[in-house]
Amino acid sequence: MTDHEPDAKGAGAVTFVNTFTVHAEPEVFEKEFARTSEFMARQPGFVRHTLSRHAERPGQYVNVAEWRDVASFRAAVSHADFQPHAGALRALSESRPELYLARLRRDGGPAPEGAASEGPAPEGSGLDETARAGERI
Repeated sequence: MTDHEPDAKGAGAVTFVNTFTVHAEPEVFEKEFARTSEFMARQPGFVRHTLSRHAERPGQYVNVAEWRDVASFRAAVSHADFQPHAGALRALSESRPELYLARLRRDGGPAPEGAASEGPAPEGSGLDETARAGERI
């Protein structure tokens, strides 16, 4: 087991996904979110996060954050110093937070030189044609 896989009790990495519909100027929301990001990055168990803005709808954002475990995430959002950050974001947006247990993680690597982008996965890669095509499991 790696630190990104759940153990038999369901412990292990969790992914927090929060979608935002912003009713303020995007720059104002992003600046406030950056303050929240700085706070979260200092919390025990925080691994990383990415805030992304929708490619075609500028008022739509998604934050995808990885935490070492559920307890670390819950401690961070229960911290008294988090409440002002949450309130500031709520004043600028509506959000839909969801917490997911990690089930599978695969990191990509550089494609071998001369490799085709189509066709079967390389032998031993662990990817079959269905997974390469992006089918959800």
